[in-house]
Amino acid sequence: MSSAAFLGAVAFAASAGLTTFFAPCAFPLLPGYVGFYLQQDDRPPAVVSGLTAATGAVVALGGIAALVFAVGRRLTSVLPLFEPVIGGLLVVFGLLVLTGRASPTIPLPKRPESLLGFGVFGAVYALAAAGCVVPLFLGVVAQASSLAPTRGLVVLGTYAATVAVPLLGVTLLSDAGVDAWRSFGGYSGRLKQAAGALLVVAGLGQIYLSVVVLDVL
Repeated sequence: MSSAAFLGAVAFAASAGLTTFFAPCAFPLLPGYVGFYLQQDDRPPAVVSGLTAATGAVVALGGIAALVFAVGRRLTSVLPLFEPVIGGLLVVFGLLVLTGRASPTIPLPKRPESLLGFGVFGAVYALAAAGCVVPLFLGVVAQASSLAPTRGLVVLGTYAATVAVPLLGVTLLSDAGVDAWRSFGGYSGRLKQAAGALLVVAGLGQIYLSVVVLDVL
């Protein structure tokens, strides 16, 4: 592959990573993460917490990529079939959030000095986001697998970094704007309802995309 084509693959991986970060399957989880972080009076440094969450995301994405490489085409041909299933689960979960029977959050440890919860959140966020955009993720993995090992790792690393780095950014912004974020505390119920509506819309859109556009069934 030429240098221009390789740079194109890296650019595609970067844009795919950002798209994955903002995937509607996972994005509504961020308010819960920010809320947990801001409620702690003795929380770890923002950089440490954010890097731990980012590391969790990188490890999770690396594990999925390794699984895809190990299993090969058998897995890549089956994964798209889960797209409508994921869409249906998004609709159900969104309705539960709208009715107050569920919350788009991930429970984190009560001890603020424990960093495990931040790593777990990063991993779960990355898994949820990648699951929402399976064809896009598989496209990045397919491109990486067609390259030399070093270049393939660069492509995968770029994808993982553009998913993980925004998690660090969210943590740093939360720490910098503690007072401003807390002033929105009275609107947390509306934010959760908005997240629920977003999940329902995302689920319906994913079902339509997978069944009508991609014709996976």
